[in-house]
Amino acid sequence: MWQDIVITIANFIFAYALIPQVVKGFKDKKAHIHIQTGFLTTAGMYAMSFAFFSLGLLFSTIIGVFNATMWLLLFIQSLIYKS
Repeated sequence: MWQDIVITIANFIFAYALIPQVVKGFKDKKAHIHIQTGFLTTAGMYAMSFAFFSLGLLFSTIIGVFNATMWLLLFIQSLIYKS
C-alpha cells in the first residue's frame, strides 16, 4: 500500500529529528520539552500507531511505535529534569 510507505517515511523523518533532542536532554540533564507537550504527543503517537496496526500498515506501525517511544523519552526527561 502506497499510504504505508508515505506514512513510514514521514514518521521516520520525525523520529530522526528527535534523536538529537533526546541525546541533548540526557547530556545536559535538562528538559527541553514541556511536560504537557511530551505527554500529549506520546499518547497521540501511540494511539496513531495502534490505528496504523488496525489498518494493517506494518511499516507505519513499527516506525510509529519508535517515534512514540522517542516522545516518551522526552516526556520522561521532562519529569526527571524539571526545573
